[in-house]
Parts: sequence; structure tokens; C-alpha cells
Amino acid sequence: MSVAVMSKTGMRLMPTSEYRARKLLKSKKATVYRYNPFTIQLTERETGDVQTVELCMDTGYLHIGTSVKSEKHEYLGVQIDTLTDEKQKHDACRMYRRQRRSRKRYRQSRFNNRKRSDGWIAPSLEHKKDIHIQTISRICNAMPITNITLEMGNFDTQVLKALEENRPLPQGTDYQHGERYGIATLREAVFARDKYTCQCCRKTIADGAILHVHHIIYRSRGGTNRMSNLATVCDRCHTPANHKPGGRLYNWKPKIASFKGATFMTAVRWKMYNEVKSKFSDINLHITYGAETKEQRRAFDITKSHVNDALVMGQFHPKHRSRPVCYKKKRRNNRCLEKFYDAKYIDSRDGKKRSGQELFNGRINRNHKKDSENLHQYRQQKVSAGRRTIRKQHYSIQPHDIIVFNRQQFETSGCHCNGARAILLPQKKSVAIKKLSIHKYAGGYFKSDFT
Repeated sequence: MSVAVMSKTGMRLMPTSEYRARKLLKSKKATVYRYNPFTIQLTERETGDVQTVELCMDTGYLHIGTSVKSEKHEYLGVQIDTLTDEKQKHDACRMYRRQRRSRKRYRQSRFNNRKRSDGWIAPSLEHKKDIHIQTISRICNAMPITNITLEMGNFDTQVLKALEENRPLPQGTDYQHGERYGIATLREAVFARDKYTCQCCRKTIADGAILHVHHIIYRSRGGTNRMSNLATVCDRCHTPANHKPGGRLYNWKPKIASFKGATFMTAVRWKMYNEVKSKFSDINLHITYGAETKEQRRAFDITKSHVNDALVMGQFHPKHRSRPVCYKKKRRNNRCLEKFYDAKYIDSRDGKKRSGQELFNGRINRNHKKDSENLHQYRQQKVSAGRRTIRKQHYSIQPHDIIVFNRQQFETSGCHCNGARAILLPQKKSVAIKKLSIHKYAGGYFKSDFT
């Protein structure tokens, strides 16, 4: 990865190598100007010759590929992984804010006083759009970018879905007649599609089965309410045990791929284009499409990756590559203050230790019919009682911090033993805090090399 260079007067010059940047900093001919991206400012030189440098970006819903290159060199190759739990983070923030307000004093409830500005989009989409804009802004403020190329496509999800299901392409009123056309509820539409049959044990209503709607990809993992992500299962199969690893419902695959990325790009493509164009009016802005990128990648015989897609875009395709780097946003502090540890019992069937959740009575609440076998009867001897732990202090080392141990850098997964020891990754080795020193706190994006 190259280092961006600024002149004494603030002019953006051509990037230089890491070796030369270290020499300039050591000889006091340059100072650190910015850390993201790492930029130095010369103390003596005021001007310099600038070549044509282009920024190419492979936009995306989950992954963003960026390449900054000239005719002979690629100066920057970066992949940024976006957040997939933005809604959950907003919900948690709202919960903490309301609790804090209610503890301070009573406030009269408010209703219907939230205004949405023109062009409002959901926070999850807004976050992903902002990451694209922030990445472009940071690079343009540090390097002499003359051209920007963005890969933006317009997708028809109805056509994509028809192609996956091998159905005729929609025409005319087909766009108005969806999967639930003529059916009142989503639940009935799923049952009718599956012919009122459990997709696990194949039992039907005639066999006395009570049917439920199951999310193939769990909602906690980004699953949606699309019919392709829903399946019909009976009460005997739709149990907590079957939702866990090793269960019959765990790791199912939807019949149709998700179209989240296509929907995101269709919703924000012109918002992103207009914002970049207005913010960088002095830079030439171009648009390309995925089909062109695919043909270019095949022509250069390069493997599929988001950084490689960004490399083959635009007018320059240099042979001198930079080492690609991946940035993932990490949450530095876990705001969960209380944890529950379940009780342990001896299972009378095999004598092994099992948690209370594993040996439960199969009932969600008192008014709910049992969904599975009553395993409460196999609880024999209580080995350990259930307990709640409340965090009372903030530890100095948090998950994803970079620390130095034995002159090597490690990532941590947090502290234990009341903050006396830390766990080092990837070996999950426990080391005393006294033997460690902080190298970098993991606020914001965490940098890692591709493996």
C-alpha cells in the first residue's frame, strides 16, 4: 500500500512507497498529516508534477472494492465490509435512550412528531451509501484523483426471480400480481405453496400436525419475510433444539437467492451518483456496469474478487499491484451489562451434564401447547445453579484491540478473570494483563490483510 503525500502548501502530490515515507519522516523532511488513509506532508517541497490518477469502486451491499491506480502503478487496493446489523444497533440505541430518559424524570409521551426529509431512505441503506461516499471523500482529500468510475447497475428483481425459478418473464400485469395475489395473509400463502405439508417430516393436517411458519435464515442473522425464506413445519419439528447446530432446521438453504444487493443498488444508485457529482464537481465521473467488468476480468484472466473488479474498471490496468487490505467495522465495547448462565443437571439417560434449556419441558409458556417431548423428567441432580452476572467496571482492553505480547501483535477477544487476563486470537490464549501493552484501540474499522 502506498502512502499519500501532501506538499508544504497543501497540494496533493503523487503517492510514494512506505520505505520512502519512513525515510522522509525520520529525516524530518515530512510530518504525519492524516492517518486514514495514512498521509504525510512535506516540510520543504511546495509543488510537483501530478499524473492522471483514477479511483475505481465496485459498489455493493455487503462488500465494497476500491482501487486507486495510474498507468503503471496501483497505489491502493481496499475492500470494505459493511455492517449487516444496522437496524439492530439502532433498536438497541433507542432502547438505551428511552431507559435513560425514563430514569431521569417523567416525560409525557409524544406521538406523530417525527418528520422525514425529502429523499429519506432507511438507516440501513443510508449507512451503506454513506460508507461509499466517505471512502471516496477520504481518498480524494489525500490523493490527486482526476477520474472516478463507479459500478452501478439497475436490477429488475421480478425478472431475476423468474429466471431462478425457470418461469416465464413477467409482462404487463404480472408485475402487479405477486406471490400473495388472491391470498389474504403471508402465513396462508406459505401454507398454500407448501400444500399444507411439513417440509421436515412431510406430515399434513390430516395427520394431526399443527403447522408453523419457519424462517430458513433466522431474523437475527438478516433473514427476511420473503416467501422464499419461509417454510412450513409442524409443531413437532419447530422446536428450539432443531433451531440449534445439529438440529433439523439448522443451516437450511433458501430455494431462491437473496436480492438485497440488487434492491439496495436500485434504491440508492442515483442518490449516490448525484452526491458524488455535487461533492467532487472538478473530477470526471463515469459509470460502468457489472457485465462490462466481468468481460474485462475474463480478458485479463484475473480471479473474482471485489478489489480485482475495481482494478479492471476504468482506463488503467497496471501490472504493479498493491497488497489488498480488508477493513471490517468492529464494535469496541459490548453494552450488555448483564448475562445469565444456565443451571447444569445430570441427565438420567446417560449421566452427562446438560443445561436446563436442554432438559426443558417443551413448553414456551403455560398457555402454550408443548411443541416437543417433556425432557424435564430426566433432570436428576443439580450440579451448578443458574446465576446472573452484572458488569460493574469497564476493562481497559476490549474486544478487537491490538496488543503487543512478546514483541508480536495480536488481536484480543476481551478480558476475563475480572479483568486480570486477556484472551489473544486466533489461538485463544489467556495472558496476564501485566504482560501486555496496547498498540491500537479498535474503534471504527479494523484492518486485516487478505489470507
